[in-house]
Amino acid sequence: MNSPTSRRPIGQILITQGVISEDQLRIALLEQMKSNQPVGKLLVSLGFVSEATLRDALGESLGQKAVDLANSIIDGDALRLVPRDLARRHMLLALSYSQPEQKLRIAIADPNDIVALDKLRTLIHPELVIETLLAGESEIAHAIDQYYGHELSIDGILHEIETGEIDYRSLSASLDEYSQPVVRLVDALLTDAVKRDASDVHFEPEASFLRIRYRIDGILRQIRALHKSYWAAMAVRIKVISGMNIAETRAPQDGRISLNISGHAVDFRVASQPTIHGENIVLRILDRQKGIVPLDRLGLDDHQMGLMKLMVARPEGIILVTGPTGSGKTTTLYSVLNHINEEGVNIMTLEDPVEYPMAMIRQTSVAESAKLDFANGIRSMMRQDPDIILVGEIRDADTAEMAFRAAMTGHQVYSTLHTNSALGAIPRLLDIGVLPDIMAGNIIGILAQRLVRRLCTHCRKPYPAEAHECKLMGVVSGQPAPILYRAAGCDHCEYQGYRGRIAIMEMLRLDNDLDDLISRRAPQREIRTLAMEKGFRPLSEDGLRRVLDGSTSIEEVGRVIDLTERM
Repeated sequence: MNSPTSRRPIGQILITQGVISEDQLRIALLEQMKSNQPVGKLLVSLGFVSEATLRDALGESLGQKAVDLANSIIDGDALRLVPRDLARRHMLLALSYSQPEQKLRIAIADPNDIVALDKLRTLIHPELVIETLLAGESEIAHAIDQYYGHELSIDGILHEIETGEIDYRSLSASLDEYSQPVVRLVDALLTDAVKRDASDVHFEPEASFLRIRYRIDGILRQIRALHKSYWAAMAVRIKVISGMNIAETRAPQDGRISLNISGHAVDFRVASQPTIHGENIVLRILDRQKGIVPLDRLGLDDHQMGLMKLMVARPEGIILVTGPTGSGKTTTLYSVLNHINEEGVNIMTLEDPVEYPMAMIRQTSVAESAKLDFANGIRSMMRQDPDIILVGEIRDADTAEMAFRAAMTGHQVYSTLHTNSALGAIPRLLDIGVLPDIMAGNIIGILAQRLVRRLCTHCRKPYPAEAHECKLMGVVSGQPAPILYRAAGCDHCEYQGYRGRIAIMEMLRLDNDLDDLISRRAPQREIRTLAMEKGFRPLSEDGLRRVLDGSTSIEEVGRVIDLTERM
């Protein structure tokens, strides 16, 4: 059943949005009587609206998602499936193709063109699932001319550069032209990184070559090594699309790219750093679809989920998530916020920067140019009637003071802290300058976490635990050795033995007894002993739990946390 919005004429939607006036719509309707063309097309030809505005309004009218092809990167594998003649005749463009799911994403000017969709299914697979995204006719026509006839694979582009007549050393002069192979090479590398679930892309110039590495499942892997002469043009291309100054090469810069890859929005946070061999550029990939994980998919066991719900249920106080950079702290916080996000609460965040936009949550990026730091931002948010506040990171005394002040005045506060363990957060806060009396009673709980690689289920190898592993597991002599798994390697995991990551956590929920120890600056050993008596489980124990259930290997857990204390 169509929604009331989907039945509204496009002209009325544009008037409601304040894009056109009643008079402009009347002119278009008069023109329609002469030419019998769609109103939307006439509004564009008359110059009353841009095609991008019309596309978004038409998407709302039809209840259809729209795509901006100007900021999209097309998957070459998908493009090869659809002949150019068919694409031009029906005004459609293949965006991405997943063979395992038999799913094709296309941009199309008319999503009701049943003939085009049937032809695609016949051409590729009768059971093909086609996801349509709305795009303007001229956008599609331009994209067809832009992409068809050009090599889009990384190897093909490199071959074109190496064997063609193009002088790749002078490409920086006209990088806006898609005919330039370096433009396609950068796009192909970004697409490849997203498809391989990389979290970062490193472009690292050496004395005589350019090293390209992806961080996949927390481990850096070298993907390519190119001749260094490619790098000047590639660096300019990256800086242009990320809004950085292409003339500045001797000072660090930051930028951001928003692209549509494989049919969904992906953001890249870009950072350049001058080195002795040239500019080193690293792109952090922020995939909005993968950024927000439901709370029940974080891998918590019943005990941990119970603790988490008890902590979230407390209406005021501060919840801290600790761990090194890249340990998944932001993902955990977003999962919790997504779980408690509802109409009855006002959630506000202050981040550096905002990584994943979320509906109904007021998100703010700290900005040095506007003199908005964490401390000033919290002070400002307190006047916005929030129920829940997320502070991206507690870095200094001012931020800590404002975060605890918010917690003491009836707000629930979430934040991150760089420490190695949950108990390590207490001396870290003391070091920053938070008084023990302020901490006691105002900290709801502290989570510490790490990410470990998940064993590939297609190739993991079972084996009985060896003597030293039994000792780690706490298996008493005479008991049968548990069955563990180790990494092997196959096509599914690119012969790494691992695919994907899981979180291991320790949760410290504070109560009156622990608060008493904190307020009188008790040694960490005393706090730990009492916490263990109350059921606290350290990171090593949660890691070994995931080893026993076959999710990961003992070598992988030992890579990220210290297991020697259990030996």
